[in-house]
Amino acid sequence: MQDRIVITGMGTVNPLGLNVKDTWKNVTEGVSGVAPITLFDSSPLQVHIAAEVKEFKPENFMDAKEARRRDRFEQFSIAAAKEALAHSNLQITETNAGRIGAIISSAIGGLHSLQEAILTNHAEGPRRVSPFLIPMLMPNGGSGMTAIEFGIKGPCFSVASACASGSDGIGTALMMLRAGMIDAALTGASEATITSTGVAAFDRVGAMSRRNDDYSMTPQPFDKNRDGLVMGEGAAVLVLEREGDAKARGANILAELAGYGATADAFHVTAPHETGEGGAAAIRMALASAQANIDEVGYINAHGTGTLLNDQSETRAVKAAFGDLAYKIPISSTKSMTGHMMGATGALEAIFCVQAIHNEILPPTIHYETPDPECDLDYIPNKAREQKVSLVLSNAFGFGGHNAVLAIRRYS
Repeated sequence: MQDRIVITGMGTVNPLGLNVKDTWKNVTEGVSGVAPITLFDSSPLQVHIAAEVKEFKPENFMDAKEARRRDRFEQFSIAAAKEALAHSNLQITETNAGRIGAIISSAIGGLHSLQEAILTNHAEGPRRVSPFLIPMLMPNGGSGMTAIEFGIKGPCFSVASACASGSDGIGTALMMLRAGMIDAALTGASEATITSTGVAAFDRVGAMSRRNDDYSMTPQPFDKNRDGLVMGEGAAVLVLEREGDAKARGANILAELAGYGATADAFHVTAPHETGEGGAAAIRMALASAQANIDEVGYINAHGTGTLLNDQSETRAVKAAFGDLAYKIPISSTKSMTGHMMGATGALEAIFCVQAIHNEILPPTIHYETPDPECDLDYIPNKAREQKVSLVLSNAFGFGGHNAVLAIRRYS
């Protein structure tokens, strides 16, 4: 019988809050984090809105000197990990440090630092490029800097699988714990891609909403009038342990991370397969990993980006996996509030799944007005729903056809 892996701590900084408590309050109240971009001058671009992390001061979470040597996504990672560790009351010592992993993912890494360095090199020459550039831009910088900050000496790496990165990192930590390679893990993801280059690039793909003048109703996942995603940023970190270890130290167990599934569409560099079969296969794999039946699932936190193809494909994936039961499962896209935090999204949505179980409240899909005949499931429109659930899924589907699904169960 495999070990049960449990969640004992959570932390986050994101467009809805600088901690789990404030974030959960805002997401259940349907608060949108979307606003005009302030991190740079967006006037040359066609997109002027994003879901930025607001009022974030890195010196509140780490040494001010060290903060200046870390990219924004690394600062987010450390801040989220600090809250998660405090929440779990997991003490890292010389004795256990080598048995704790830091698996904190990022799809893109330090885009702020990379863009700044390219401009500096062009304008002032290579001698003005920061000697800290490489550790600031590398996608594993979030895990590496977090390990340094807290003295973690076990496996330390980042998974890069586009928008599935956070979920794949958490799933990897689950498998390593089950295999006995580690005793605990700080796992999740961090992303900070709201730069002129990042916004321009995603807009050129045709994925972005351009409702700059009336951003109060975007993004609109699963709505017939949806016109694209809104870029977000932030980090989310969970503390995972084996059940026996958590109980032995008197930890407060929040939920069980019961299963994980991952597949590839092998179809297109950005578009999901229209049948949704890759996502359906990941759902089936996650349920098998959790040793659960389809009729146990009480809620799905959808990938739900607000793009035409993604929302249709995900709806088909859910139908393919659940059959007629799909119409009875509440589904919501919290990206309607947080924006799309790229690689970090799946990690934050895993926290939302834990909170949904713990508080018996399902967060809504806001901005939902006009049903789409191609998206005809229960998307919890506009208002949170009180409902007790015991098993929930978190879907994360990324560019390149990456599909990752986490199954989270009420702990008893």
